[in-house]
Amino acid sequence: MPMRRRDVAVLALAGGLGPAARARAQQPWPDRPVRLVVPFGAGGAADTLARSLANAFPAQAGGQTMVVENRGGAGGTIAGAVVAQARPDGATLMLADLGANAIARELQPSTPYDPATAFTPICHLADLPMALVVPAALPAADLAGFVALARRRGDMPYAHPGIGYVGHLAQELMNRDLGLRMTPVPYRSGAEVARSILAGETLSAFMTVSTALPFIREGKIRALAVSTAGPVAQLPGVPPLSTLLPGFQAVVWNGILGPAGMPPEVVAAANAVFNAILAEPALREAVQTRQAGVMVGGTPEEFGAFIRAEIARWTPLIRALGLRAE
Repeated sequence: MPMRRRDVAVLALAGGLGPAARARAQQPWPDRPVRLVVPFGAGGAADTLARSLANAFPAQAGGQTMVVENRGGAGGTIAGAVVAQARPDGATLMLADLGANAIARELQPSTPYDPATAFTPICHLADLPMALVVPAALPAADLAGFVALARRRGDMPYAHPGIGYVGHLAQELMNRDLGLRMTPVPYRSGAEVARSILAGETLSAFMTVSTALPFIREGKIRALAVSTAGPVAQLPGVPPLSTLLPGFQAVVWNGILGPAGMPPEVVAAANAVFNAILAEPALREAVQTRQAGVMVGGTPEEFGAFIRAEIARWTPLIRALGLRAE
């Protein structure tokens, strides 16, 4: 997958000094082991990314270690509350995502923190593309055929892994912009979504490319479009949905956040460490090749602006649909 503009800056940052030299630099962080709180259980894409980060962390952080702590549940807000309430010294960080760190308060008004003010942005890590998939037996060979079929039927069921997850919001955004009326069927995980498509219980879903790819290659499901602005290398010939809906884009994103109030020098040091980790070949292989992801990197300010844009983008849709987390 092509590298983003900021990848050049990431590589330049990592190439200037070796790990040992960076460890000797007079940086205020980390001065102790770091806890990375993950808002999902073990085994999923986010957990895989977190553990890849933890493996690469000591070499870029003067030998300090990173401990992954899985705190799933409540749409990510359990993990969010742990980090929002932690001391802002850089010892507790969070693997950020859309649910816990952008739209939690809209979906769950009782969320004990405000995502817009409770965290310090540190580094945007990676974006994972999704694909609009259907059962292989569905009589729709391409995106136009799918739209025509959905309009004729009017009640086609689609699967999603939970209210407010990116796959759910992407489907509802597509339905709204194309004037489709489809029936949502919630499941508890991406694996259950895949099973429902394979069994023909539901007739479409937005799944991460890495999850869908084995079934696509086996001919068990068909990819009609990808959710990114441009094509995805692992799915040659599958068009972006933006060819039909200009400007459409929806990705599963992850980054690093800390509690609000972190000292600027600690934020800067942490940002440098995570940008360096993103340049590690093993990490790039894990994200780009195995998860079809796009490395991002960049500054804390850029990540903060990205999160604010995500809040502004999805909040009107959530309000219009009257969505509330279960």
